[in-house]
Amino acid sequence: MRQASSLLELRGGSEPPPYGAEPWFVLTSNWQWQDNSDYNTAKMSLSPFRPQNVMLMPNSAFPKANILAHQVRSFLSNSNISVKTFNYDFESPGITPDLDGIDLLIVLGGDGSLLRAGHFCAPLGIPLLGIQTGRLGFLVELNENELEKSLEKLIRAEYRLESRLMLTAQLFSGNTLRYTWDVINEAVICRGKEVRPIEVRVDLNEGYMNSYVADGVIVATATGSTGYALAAGGPILPPELRNMLILPIAPHLSLDRAVVLAEGAEVNLYPTIKHDVVISIDGMDPVLLSEGDRIHILANQCSLHMVRFCEPNYFYRNLAAVMQRNPILKMENHD
Repeated sequence: MRQASSLLELRGGSEPPPYGAEPWFVLTSNWQWQDNSDYNTAKMSLSPFRPQNVMLMPNSAFPKANILAHQVRSFLSNSNISVKTFNYDFESPGITPDLDGIDLLIVLGGDGSLLRAGHFCAPLGIPLLGIQTGRLGFLVELNENELEKSLEKLIRAEYRLESRLMLTAQLFSGNTLRYTWDVINEAVICRGKEVRPIEVRVDLNEGYMNSYVADGVIVATATGSTGYALAAGGPILPPELRNMLILPIAPHLSLDRAVVLAEGAEVNLYPTIKHDVVISIDGMDPVLLSEGDRIHILANQCSLHMVRFCEPNYFYRNLAAVMQRNPILKMENHD
């Protein structure tokens, strides 16, 4: 498998259209679009379709992932669906999957695995299906008990595609663009190794909004509202909302409430550098910021498309189930 230097390489080296333009699609080289084809019509309209070329991405850190990946591969292959397996190292990312010709990516792991995979498939418009083998399951839907029944629905195109807002985060040093990131969960500007608060000025739509003295500031999507933002005391947003939210982490004498913004909002953050300040996207390796840096955040032209088999109100049922227990902690039963 090749190593891509950036998401733009995965996009075929083409820049996305200007913000506010019509949605764009990346068509891989061996997709043949033909008139009067139910499959191609469904793909272009993002309606449910019967997949023809599937990639499995198991997180080998969970032993069950490889076992279930073998079961999924056998089932789909017996249904005349082409299946590839990419053993991605989620602990040491670097090599990226070649998704040329793939029309569905299936991840076997937890929410962290699904987020990482989302960065590969979302810019290409490829839907994502998560199978739970990890610890936390806000985003992944299926478990092994539902697997065969759900795969049968998959090949009959009996599912729905859930579209989730993503953000674009850009780091400018002066007028120079240093980095551009796709954001699925959140962008976090926070203190580095020193345990001291940071100062961040936030502008909204080219006008001043607020200044924070805090451990950090989170700019999150509705998807990210059940992640770091939730731990920081933020509101829970339904996944279909195309809003972003801003909230501080442990603010000191500052506004301590989250602010929910519309999809069309554009945010600029200006950190004051008195000690190490970093930015991290979706929990990935942080980037050190410098005095005069500006972080520009707005809605992304891409959306994350997720395969769903359950009813639309699954989110609230799943939320209640997960919030009643912490799957990360192994707590003793005192009954």
